[in-house]
Amino acid sequence: MTREWDSEAYHRLSDPQLGWALKVVDKLDLLRLSGNEHILDAGCGSARVTAAILQKFPHCRVTAVDASENMVRQARDTLEGFSTRVSVERWDLLELPYDSLFDVAFSTAVFHWIPDHDRLFKVLFRVLKSGGVLLAQCGGGPNLVKLRDRIQRATETEKFRTYFANWSRVWEYPGPELTIKRLRRAGFASVSSSLEAAPVSFENAKHYRDFLVAMILHPYFERLPAELTTEFCDVLVSLSERDQPPFALDYWRLNMQGRRPA
Repeated sequence: MTREWDSEAYHRLSDPQLGWALKVVDKLDLLRLSGNEHILDAGCGSARVTAAILQKFPHCRVTAVDASENMVRQARDTLEGFSTRVSVERWDLLELPYDSLFDVAFSTAVFHWIPDHDRLFKVLFRVLKSGGVLLAQCGGGPNLVKLRDRIQRATETEKFRTYFANWSRVWEYPGPELTIKRLRRAGFASVSSSLEAAPVSFENAKHYRDFLVAMILHPYFERLPAELTTEFCDVLVSLSERDQPPFALDYWRLNMQGRRPA
């Protein structure tokens, strides 16, 4: 996952992602942590969630990693007040250099950007200590299916199809059954996974557009000349305006958990 993000826009507009993530942070309590654990935040983004973990567990240490240089820079600014307990590093999650280092591997809103989940889970298994826990959430199942269908149709129109020749999807939205199989293949035990609906609505066309641009469409914009990106987005905003309710996104979250056997 090497695509660059507008980290400032992400930090400003990621309230839905933060809300989902805070519910997963609350699940850390169920792990009965001593409070002194070393936690990997796998795909920290702008580190709003990392900061919440550090506040909730004032004696833990966190290593926050992200593949985006812009996000790493933003995360370091966000976490400046926690500098003695956190390090921020730039790594692709498929290339993590650690071995048996972490008590917990935590992640939200990231794994769906990595198509190879089998390899991802093997890497996360390796970086955990014996008895360590993976606790994560990402997009799954029918996540954004209406928007994805509309984007696909847009890319097939005469104006845009040339730019999407040989296009391959940049996400992975599996369901719980496949995720459980993949986690077990990687070596995890006590595995669980589930889907939950998490729809998001926006007040108006501008807020909807800003969110699409910052959070979803950047892989498509990489294929388009700058003068066509606005028109591409116009198509999607116009279609959403006719929905009931308008300007809504059909998000679904895939929860997962597993433990590296002691």
